[in-house]
Amino acid sequence: MFEQRRGHVVSSIECYMKQYGVSEEQVYNVFHNQIMNAWMDINQECLKPTAVPMPLLNRVLNLSQFMDFVYKKGDGNTHIGKVMKNNIGSLLINSII
Repeated sequence: MFEQRRGHVVSSIECYMKQYGVSEEQVYNVFHNQIMNAWMDINQECLKPTAVPMPLLNRVLNLSQFMDFVYKKGDGNTHIGKVMKNNIGSLLINSII
């Protein structure tokens, strides 16, 4: 990973592996399950009546979806590739209203 090559930081994957003595694959499975559970919680909470205005909840949901999109297959923030550039261009610059 980029951060490890620079020698600046330790990843959450490495921390979890060291703390719980598990393999990298097991950590990815644990993190994937946590993400799936978080999405279920978000979706369920958005369906319940709440005192929080729906436009605010929509902004939180949109930010969550964007972060999921950026980091789903690696670090799309640090290493912006052609696909990510095209997707962001389609979403923000060439969007259809």
